[in-house]
Amino acid sequence: MEIINISDKAAFDQLVKESTKPVMVDFWATWCGPCKMVAPMIAQIAAERDDVQVAKVDVDQVPDVASKFGIAAIPTVVYFKDGKEAHRFVGVQSKAAYLDPLQSL
Repeated sequence: MEIINISDKAAFDQLVKESTKPVMVDFWATWCGPCKMVAPMIAQIAAERDDVQVAKVDVDQVPDVASKFGIAAIPTVVYFKDGKEAHRFVGVQSKAAYLDPLQSL
């Protein structure tokens, strides 16, 4: 599936609340080195999995969304199911680790 780049809080809220699939959100920033390590794994997951909607939130461009979810360090990947947070990783993980929560969502 295509990665959705979230540009504002309304778009984020709509995606998370209305998606019939689990939503995996990568909180990142252009200046974040570790985020650049995570990006290819997130892109692979989006390309390989049709059962999850993948989105990216640039914390510098959409700070209100990052603040709402208490994003204090990046990269942070948050999983949502039925509009609610279901799981979260802070820092760089393996692709297998990012895939693991999807098994139970």
